[in-house]
Amino acid sequence: MDSIENKENTESSTKTEKEEKSINVEESTDLVRDKTVSFTVMFNKQKYPITFDLDKRILDLKKHLAESTSIPAEMQKLTYKGILKDEMTLQEASITKTTKILLIGSTVSDLLKIAPPLNASNKSGTVESTGATAKEPLSKQKPHCNILEKYGKPDDAMIGVKGKRERLPPVPITGMYNSKGAKIRLTFKMEQDEVWISTKDRTNKVKMQSIHNVSSEPINGSEEYHMMAIQLGPTEQSRLWLYWVPSQYVNAIKDTILGQWQKF
Repeated sequence: MDSIENKENTESSTKTEKEEKSINVEESTDLVRDKTVSFTVMFNKQKYPITFDLDKRILDLKKHLAESTSIPAEMQKLTYKGILKDEMTLQEASITKTTKILLIGSTVSDLLKIAPPLNASNKSGTVESTGATAKEPLSKQKPHCNILEKYGKPDDAMIGVKGKRERLPPVPITGMYNSKGAKIRLTFKMEQDEVWISTKDRTNKVKMQSIHNVSSEPINGSEEYHMMAIQLGPTEQSRLWLYWVPSQYVNAIKDTILGQWQKF
């Protein structure tokens, strides 16, 4: 009799242990499930359903969004109850299943609509110069020479000062144009680490850390002004050319965009 009772107790104990283990596994699964959240990102009137780990950072989310939107992470701005900082986790940002995050940004191709590559037949996007023209100033080479001759000096060009270095002015830098002759305005938003590149029709807000290079050269015969190339992507084909940039601000523009220690 005692043997039968002991057997029943053992079976009961084993059953209880299995039930407890089953409950623990379910609880563990729930905990893992609770670490993720499903929400919506809005961009360009489109909805992007996202399921992401709450412990992941906003920067990780940007990298994930770059795959579906073609906007590099460094060129994205995410807003939800204010701007979301890269180092924040989704949990710290109070992201829930009802959250709608707004994505603000432009693709490199969007930015290049401001000024398409100068020479469509030149796949590298560079201004070809060989032989006798190799040492010739860029402003004397085609197509830059044609652009400068066609559009001339803007009537509203800011005063240029040769051989002088000045800080960025407290107002936007205006009176420039691109390779299509469209007027360009540069506005530096230091608190947002952005440079706004504007025409009369649109404004593109570019993260300065996403810009790969900035180069310039004086305009021949008008050395108080420069022509400047802002490289928006990894190749020279993504360069945006600006003409009639006041010489005294050139170094400040480069230092501000690229940092004191410039990238090469």
